Amino acid sequence: MVTTEPAKMTASETGPPGFHIRWGWFLGCIAAGIVAIVIGWFLAAPAGRINYLTGLLLNVGTTLLLLGIVVLLGFAAGWLTVALGLAAKSPETAGLATVPLVMLPFFSSAIAPADKMGAGVRQFAEYQPFTPIIESVRGLLNDTPSTGYTIAAIAWCVGIAVVGYVWAGAEFSRRA
Repeated sequence: MVTTEPAKMTASETGPPGFHIRWGWFLGCIAAGIVAIVIGWFLAAPAGRINYLTGLLLNVGTTLLLLGIVVLLGFAAGWLTVALGLAAKSPETAGLATVPLVMLPFFSSAIAPADKMGAGVRQFAEYQPFTPIIESVRGLLNDTPSTGYTIAAIAWCVGIAVVGYVWAGAEFSRRA
């Protein structure tokens, strides 16, 4: 007898959750970050484009570190959003679950320096993940990198990626 229903598989038979998640999302997050750097070149004044490109090429180590942080951030955000999507009960809640993640850069030092903010917002801005990421990228682009911000940015990205991966694996196993 032939059936058209898929065979039921347990979580242990399906393998690790990472192999069942589409990698296109992660590559898209990473590509978006790299495209943002390229757009910076196009937004620069024509005379500044040469300086921008020359600076990127002359400081290869700084450029590779900058790209590494962008790739890590894309990878971490990808795993966190996969976990949020798997934990959501409906597509609507999956879409709304990322709103706090989108709002975090507005409460960081992206727009104004943290020391110019009020006391409550300043404390939040100093200890949330986007401030060291933004400050390290800003420092790398201005050729004034800060080791402390860069290490904190890498640590935040790795930590968020690990939490997202473990959470996504647990949600995938729970649903399977």
